[in-house]
Amino acid sequence: MSMSALLALALIPTAIPAADAPYLQRDQQRAWEARREGRVLPLPEIERRVVPSMRGAQYLGPELDPDSGIYTLKFLRNGTVIWVKVDGRSGQIIGRTG
Repeated sequence: MSMSALLALALIPTAIPAADAPYLQRDQQRAWEARREGRVLPLPEIERRVVPSMRGAQYLGPELDPDSGIYTLKFLRNGTVIWVKVDGRSGQIIGRTG
């Protein structure tokens, strides 16, 4: 693994500050409700559609904005972080950085 990849991984938070925990729990609850209510596709379905298209990149994980229904999948390739935005309702890629 390259030095820049190691540095990028080192910058990923591994612990949640106690002050942020209530906000994260609320966001997780809202994301769970959006999925349960059928407002967004399940994460495994989104991953099946997107991850194979990112050959050569390491998948770091997802986020879901329950208000917009947008999943953001994070990847790392050659020391560059790539963010892929996916419409949670349709599963279509709607944006990408990197």
